[in-house]
Amino acid sequence: MTKEKVAAWFDANRASVLKDYFELLRFPTIGADPAHLADCRGCADWIVNFLAKLGFTAEVVTGNPALPPVVLAERPADAEGRAVLVYGHYDVQPVDPIDLWETPPFEPTERDGRVYARGAQDDKGQWFGLLQGLRAAIESGEPLPTVRVVLEGQEESGSGVLSDLAFDLRRRLAADVLLVADTSKAANGRPAIVAGLRGVIHFTVTLRGPKYDLHSGQHGGMAPNPAQGMAELLASLHDANGAIAVKGFCDDITEPTEVEFALATESGFDENAYRDEVGVLPVGGERGVPAIVRNAFRPTLEINGIHTGYGGLGSKTIIPAEALAKLSCRLVPNQSPAHVMECLEKHISDHCPRGMTVEISEVSGCEPGFRLPVDSPVTRIAREILDGFDGRGTAFVWEGASIPIVAKLRQITGAAPLLVGFGMQEDRIHCPNESFSLERFRELILWGGQIFGALA
Repeated sequence: MTKEKVAAWFDANRASVLKDYFELLRFPTIGADPAHLADCRGCADWIVNFLAKLGFTAEVVTGNPALPPVVLAERPADAEGRAVLVYGHYDVQPVDPIDLWETPPFEPTERDGRVYARGAQDDKGQWFGLLQGLRAAIESGEPLPTVRVVLEGQEESGSGVLSDLAFDLRRRLAADVLLVADTSKAANGRPAIVAGLRGVIHFTVTLRGPKYDLHSGQHGGMAPNPAQGMAELLASLHDANGAIAVKGFCDDITEPTEVEFALATESGFDENAYRDEVGVLPVGGERGVPAIVRNAFRPTLEINGIHTGYGGLGSKTIIPAEALAKLSCRLVPNQSPAHVMECLEKHISDHCPRGMTVEISEVSGCEPGFRLPVDSPVTRIAREILDGFDGRGTAFVWEGASIPIVAKLRQITGAAPLLVGFGMQEDRIHCPNESFSLERFRELILWGGQIFGALA
């Protein structure tokens, strides 16, 4: 299907496409929050009905009934050819802090050519745009491959249900190509093929001291302070140059090849543009290492949140009984998540402040990173299509982010991942006022309308 035919289809069907898009966004599918389990189930049912209209045999598959379900669907081929598995997630990030939203996060609002809502881009907007492109190809009578779809409700919190189900579902997920739209364009706006993703681990550290909060005057100088202890413990994770100081953490990491580094630097990353968008220069991480390498080819160990003591108005002079920290790691190829976690556990145990106890809990993710060949047959097909979107051609990027389940689906299904997304930094995913440009939503439809037929 040509780009022009897809564009004409969208122009003719724009109202119905956006109606469905807005309906999907109204489901408050915060998969990590048990209070939204019914919303996740309702959204999964809605997706099944949407896919059925496109000729899919679709169903809701429940793993743990206390957790969001998985949607599984298949549409048989119109002609012999490849099988394509589409992966995406219908769960979204929490909306806190709610008072920073200019409009309600689950009431999609269109203004200035953008749709504002939680999930507008990540990831409802991306996979839904891709499947609308498939719809365009179906309604235009294009010969298509077998298309399988798996959409989960836990990507933002570890993909536990799909990870547990994946092996038993391997025959129903088998494919030649794993098509994912949960990534971004290059920094300079060129369409991008993601040639690598980092893996991820997230976990919680709890430091405990006295039995209860103590008066800081009566007990100061005697009782160990978990708030101070947590600060010391977290400071020990990196050295003075910003490098990870956990022994064994960085064993066996693979540096980028000359080709990978050259392609990565072509993506147009601009430090001043980054500062203008996010408010700070990209100076985090290890000093003396280029930003593009720090973000895509090196592992990280980040503190996501610290909670301890009193944080309200005025003062409350206490020594808190405990301190809690949320941490996450991004891993690169050759790093074993299990080995990394062992190194972290030993480091944290060895650096537990005197007079306190430490506990590590809520360990999840635990998926490795991977890199992909930049000149495979599937990549060449994708590049030929994407070159038509921008006269500057297609970029290759190595994402600093993670989609943990992709590595497992790649292993179980044998499919070659093809990760092409149309997000941009300005979409502010995971933040208040997340939004998605309708022009890039349209580009997703154009991409979907072409790639499925090209893979037949």
